[in-house]
Amino acid sequence: MEWLITNSISAWLRPPGFLLLVLLAALLLGWRRPRLARGLLALSFVGLYALSTPVVSDRLRLWLEPTPRDPLSDKSGEAIVVLGGGIHIAAPEYGADAPSRDTLVRLRYGAHLYRALEKPILVTGGAVRQDIPEPVTMKAVLDREFHVPVKWIEQRSRNTLENARLSHAILNAAGIRRIYLVTHAWHMPRSRMAFEHYGFKVIPAGTGYARRRELFLLDFLPSAAALLDSSLVFHEVIGIGWYHLRMLAGRWK
Repeated sequence: MEWLITNSISAWLRPPGFLLLVLLAALLLGWRRPRLARGLLALSFVGLYALSTPVVSDRLRLWLEPTPRDPLSDKSGEAIVVLGGGIHIAAPEYGADAPSRDTLVRLRYGAHLYRALEKPILVTGGAVRQDIPEPVTMKAVLDREFHVPVKWIEQRSRNTLENARLSHAILNAAGIRRIYLVTHAWHMPRSRMAFEHYGFKVIPAGTGYARRRELFLLDFLPSAAALLDSSLVFHEVIGIGWYHLRMLAGRWK
């Protein structure tokens, strides 16, 4: 229930959710406060356009993401932790659950680190909407397609905080404190915050960084992909703020 509530609230606080709320407010105020309504309508239009352009979404991601670094330069890690990023439930082409694009990107990078470092892997996720926990699917893909073994599975978590807490329970029993944390670069600040809170020494192993290149004309045109990137940044910022509030309230255990 908590997962459903927090994600529902987050959906309305990030684009396009809050832009729809602004548009709804403009429609409701159209007769009584026409000037205010026109201002809100313009705000929703400008906001939707800006957040849908790569020139804005890329810069939002660059602001959020840590500076790229090569985790292979630090050999002190004792294990590789790969965070799940979603599942395609009952993918018809496979006749079973399959990793989402984000999960597959993380698995590929985790496999790359394993071959370079030969450190044991833990995969972590949950079973929020699917019958088979996400890490079970992740392990199967690493085993069969990347030929990389998985030593530990954490399959009870529902969010990043629980990824960190329950992974710590597993790895702490094995005497492991220092980890290579594999997730998307846009997710790294929040995930690192969670894992370090629960006692890990984190070596960031980010993947899927935003583009760093010169601007092009198409970067000023709206696209669904850019809007998704902007929404991801808002989601992460909201999540980081929520973590800080939980710490201030003493509810982060």
